[in-house]
Amino acid sequence: MSDTHSATKIDAAEKPAASTDSPKDGRPVKKDENFFSFLFWLVLGVVVLRSFIISPFNIPSESMLPRLLTGDYLFATKWSYGYSKYSLPFSLPLIPGRVLASQPERGDVVIFKAPPDNDVDYIKRVIGLPGDEVQMKGGQLWINGKSVPKVKVANFIVPVSPNTDCGPGFETTDNGKDVCSYPQFRETLPNGKSYTVLDMGPTPQDDTGVFVVPEGHLFLMGDNRDNSMDSRFPAVEGGGVGMVPQENLVGKASIMMFSTDGSAEWIKPWTWFTAARWSRIGSVI
Repeated sequence: MSDTHSATKIDAAEKPAASTDSPKDGRPVKKDENFFSFLFWLVLGVVVLRSFIISPFNIPSESMLPRLLTGDYLFATKWSYGYSKYSLPFSLPLIPGRVLASQPERGDVVIFKAPPDNDVDYIKRVIGLPGDEVQMKGGQLWINGKSVPKVKVANFIVPVSPNTDCGPGFETTDNGKDVCSYPQFRETLPNGKSYTVLDMGPTPQDDTGVFVVPEGHLFLMGDNRDNSMDSRFPAVEGGGVGMVPQENLVGKASIMMFSTDGSAEWIKPWTWFTAARWSRIGSVI
């Protein structure tokens, strides 16, 4: 919007040539004001987009291997489960409770604010819904007293890179290249949702008591079962998350927008392309 003032009457011979930067009536435009107006609407548009429609997230850890790798960048849909204050930038308390709420399905990969502080974004898979009984026995997942089918499949192979640390005993070679080779299993939940998990060997979290999911909460687990601090652990800052309130949901992981193995260097532009994991881009989660 521009400020205006009364135009001074001038002789036709002295009238300046029309400028594309001014309106036809000769009134000058304040360019600074137009710039700040444009900037305001741009910022508002980005806030609305990220708060209510779609937002980018990156994967900083290996807790969701094999589906998600460190260095993945994905889009999450914000409308999938409704909106709460955690949908907004800085968790501004402008939305009371949760509006337009809908319940996730078992097997959904969700982004949420991790308890107890509710200020850091985590990503896990939905395993238990309100009222479910969840337990681990000898590395086998049980839901409501029934074991979830777990079938051994081919090892998960991923090249060694700055974003991939195999850990002791899992580094090998494949066609002359250093790779990580992890034991991989396929699980199929009661609703038919199927996905793969990693199970490196016996760990304390392979055997748990029975967790009863309270109303309005979710039981979430990482697919890398031996390297995920999830609902099997009490909610502690920087550790487990316990039962996660549904109002903590931020969005549903939807599509891969980019992935890098971490080998790119800013001073070597060609590495921006060689570091990209092109085959992962555009995949549906």
